[in-house]
Amino acid sequence: MPLPLPRALAVLLTAVVALAAAAKVLRAEEVPATSSLPPIFNGRDLTGWTPPAESHWKVIDGVLVGENDAEKKGSMLYTEKAYGDVILEGEVRFEGEIDSGFMLRKPELQLQIGVSRSLKRDMTCSFYVGTYPEEAQAKRAGDLLKPGDWNRIRIRAKGDTFTVWLNGEPVSQYTSPKYAAPAPIGLQIHGGLTMKVEFRDLRALELE
Repeated sequence: MPLPLPRALAVLLTAVVALAAAAKVLRAEEVPATSSLPPIFNGRDLTGWTPPAESHWKVIDGVLVGENDAEKKGSMLYTEKAYGDVILEGEVRFEGEIDSGFMLRKPELQLQIGVSRSLKRDMTCSFYVGTYPEEAQAKRAGDLLKPGDWNRIRIRAKGDTFTVWLNGEPVSQYTSPKYAAPAPIGLQIHGGLTMKVEFRDLRALELE
């Protein structure tokens, strides 16, 4: 026998509320507070990182600054520690045409910051794997990015799934079993162009 309409609506409303509460709990579990993520940059020097021979990376007033030299050779800066399943978060600031990124896992998986040298357009928060897979592109990033200001990026690498938030909003996700082995976290200065990129409040939480 069908439920009376008021009772049916009450049951439906209860189910919707329960689902919303469950989703809220899930989001809270998946997206821990920034303050719970251990710092990997102390704001004073490159302790915990492996500086390259060239002097592309400097710490200025609590900010990690990466800048190409006159020869535009580019550079990579890696953590001393390797990470597998991890939440990586930090703020990045840049202006104009730059090509940078966060590097994770082995083989190396890149999350783009700035303009793609191949596509000639800003692909911030999209994954680069030799190409930019359609499903791994952050198509909303342009609406959320604050040019010339600090932007907070969070990456969750869990198993074969990589999820990205920009300024608190989910913008991209990529799934592939290829990028499985732990590796140091990397920051990039791309060769071939004059560019400057700044990072601060870099944090990483290893996931069980």
